[in-house]
Formats: sequence, structure tokens, C-alpha cells
Amino acid sequence: MAPYIFMERNGIHIIDLQKTVIKVDEAAAALKQIAKSGRKILFVATKKQAKDIVADRVSKVNMPYVTERWSGGMLTNFPTVRKAVKKMTSIDKMATDGTFDHLSKREKLQIQRERAKLEKNLGSIADLTRLPAALFVIDIQKEKIAVAEARRLQIPVFAMVDTNSNPNLVDYVIPSNDDAAKAIDLIISAMAAAIQEGVSERKADKDSTGDKDGAAKDSKGSAKKLAAKKAKFADDEEDFEEEELDDEELDGEELDTEEVDEETEE
Repeated sequence: MAPYIFMERNGIHIIDLQKTVIKVDEAAAALKQIAKSGRKILFVATKKQAKDIVADRVSKVNMPYVTERWSGGMLTNFPTVRKAVKKMTSIDKMATDGTFDHLSKREKLQIQRERAKLEKNLGSIADLTRLPAALFVIDIQKEKIAVAEARRLQIPVFAMVDTNSNPNLVDYVIPSNDDAAKAIDLIISAMAAAIQEGVSERKADKDSTGDKDGAAKDSKGSAKKLAAKKAKFADDEEDFEEEELDDEELDGEELDTEEVDEETEE
């Protein structure tokens, strides 16, 4: 962390805030592009002072987060995690379709306890249907298992890194105090704002693309209608010409009959 330390005073390392601002902007820009592409960013913060902040800020931008214990293999053994999430949804279905009515009181209690346990550990990632595109970690020492799994799967890691941590384990380093609630709130709010901006831009791009497609379809439809009208007009002209030819032939036949009558009279 030496490049990010401004000075040392009374055995306390002071972080260079100018470098922190630069790194926050870099991380925010990268997260914005990920959100704009429609992919998910998983936030990991099991520290007491970070739990509520992350849950509040991240849930507003519809991103998954882990604020309870990190279950080993949550990334490297993702299919098993998905099975647990499906089990949780099946329990919910049982509660709504009347299956619970046929169970004993003890069985209901056991299932409800299992559901509560799953909700506590996996409830915030229930909508995560595939591996996240990035991981945002608060305190890489405490969340070293999550960082190790992400590195193994080559998932980019964004992290708030304190002076007692190794920044080489992280792709996007944000040098900051990961124990201060105010610092966590400030940085997480900046990341959430960048993600929201990326999601909004994605939505705007989709709307504009839809409008263009609609306009293209309208123009194609108009062109088809115009072509049909031209074809009909051409057919009408041909019919009119044929009628004229038929009239001329009839006139010629009448002339011939008149000549024949004149000859017979003579």
C-alpha cells in the first residue's frame, strides 16, 4: 500500500485522498460500463459497520449482495448454490399452493426454519441466475475466501483496501479506511450512483433502438403499400388498354360487316 500512503504519524498511516478520488472515479467508470452491459455486480460486506449500508444502497439499484457469512464455494460451486435458491422458491410455492395444509405442525416448523436459514444466507442473491461480472468487496482480509474464489474464476475484483492489506490481490483498488462507516457510505453511494447511471443509459439505448425499429417497420410497411398501389395501378392500365383494343377490334368488325352489306346490295 506504499504508493497510496501520504504520510505516517504516530505509527498511523494516512492515506493520500487525492489518489483515493482518482481510484474511485476509475472504479465507478468500470462499474458503470458493466451495469450498462446488463450484467450483475456482487457486493460482499459482512462487517458489522458495513452490513446495513451495503444492503440499503445496493438494493436500490437491484444488485445482489452478501452481508451475512460468506458460504465457501458460493462462486466456485455456483450450481449447488442455485439448487439451494430453487429449494427456497419451492418452499414458497408450497406455502401458496396449499401443500402446507396437508403437513403436520412439526413438519411445517422444520420447513419454515430451513426457509429462514436459506433466506438469511442466500436471500439477497436469489435473483443471481449466473456468475456475477464483478465482485465489490469491503475489507479483503475479512473476505479473503470471496476474493480467492473470484480470482480463481477470473472475475474482476473491486475493493476498499486499507493500509494493512495487499492491493495486488485486487483489480480495482480504492485506498480507504474500510473500518469507518462514513467512508464506506461515501464510496458505496458513489458506486451505486455509477451503477444506476449505467442502468439508465442501457434503458435509454433500448428505448431508442425500439423507436428506430418501429420507424423502420413503418417505413417498410409504407414502401410495401406504395408498391402494392403501383402494381394495382399498372394492372388497371393493362386492363384499360385491353378494353381499348377490344373496342377497336369490334369497330373493325362492324366496318367489315357494313362493307359486306354494301357489296350484297350491289
